[in-house]
Amino acid sequence: MATLVVPQPVPSEAEDCEKLHKSMQGWGTDENTIINILTHRNGKQRCLIRQTYAEKYGVELSKALEDELSGDFLRAMLLWTPHPAERDAWLANEALILKDNSGHRHYVIMEIACTRTSRGLFEVREDYHARYKRSLEGDVAFHTTGDFRKLLVPLVSAYRYEGAEVDMTLVSPEATILHEKISEKAYNHEEIIRILTTRSKAQLNATLQHYNDQFGHPINKDLKKNPKDEYLRLLRASIKCLTCSEKYFEKALRLSMKGLGTTEEILTRVIVTRAEVDMKKIMEQYQLKNGVSLAQDIKGDTSGDYLATLLSLIDHHA
Repeated sequence: MATLVVPQPVPSEAEDCEKLHKSMQGWGTDENTIINILTHRNGKQRCLIRQTYAEKYGVELSKALEDELSGDFLRAMLLWTPHPAERDAWLANEALILKDNSGHRHYVIMEIACTRTSRGLFEVREDYHARYKRSLEGDVAFHTTGDFRKLLVPLVSAYRYEGAEVDMTLVSPEATILHEKISEKAYNHEEIIRILTTRSKAQLNATLQHYNDQFGHPINKDLKKNPKDEYLRLLRASIKCLTCSEKYFEKALRLSMKGLGTTEEILTRVIVTRAEVDMKKIMEQYQLKNGVSLAQDIKGDTSGDYLATLLSLIDHHA
């Protein structure tokens, strides 16, 4: 389901580093070489490249890239090259300190909390702790307030069971609890938050399917009673991420390119974080929902080396 394509056989990291170093020497920069190498190496290979580059040339690869690249192309490369947990820790920290953009902050944290594996999220918390000398949970609690804090702190603290087993004895009672609290407009009730932040994704899917069958409509429809409520928007997005993440990411991509201008920050984040995971499913959903390919819309909204990077990550050639 990943769109990342790694060549076989893979050149050694020493060979890759030599080519990368040469591409950034002299007056000009060979952007094509940088794109061709880095966007065709998996997370482990990119970590070895970074380590080897620093050992061989005495400078971090990220610093070398910063000296040669700029704009959205640079950001895409800086987000793509690290280990996924390192990248997520950086994204979370960046979002939390953007005090002028709280809505964006909430969604970045929610995406990381709801769409990474339990082990992956644990590694993000570990990396965050090592890098910033604070806990991710602590920073989320400090930089958010009210209902957002009540939801996001347990989401980032979660370590969900990931098996396919479902406890059917819990499905009906927990669907009923959700319906009762939503009917009472107690959207921030501890029982709603408990169910969403502790149950496995398989258990949640079964519960929410029962909710739909028993009450005649999906839970997110009941959570749209006040479309302008930002907490309810985040709650609906969390449920979508937990139960059908490709639908969430399809919408995020679509909105990032809708209308005048492009929200490159979202476009970059979604593609670099999902290219090694489930981008094929997201692209299929995009085609289904919009009647046009994701690649086609990216071509219409971006250009140059940034465009080439995104297309390479989704395995599409211009």
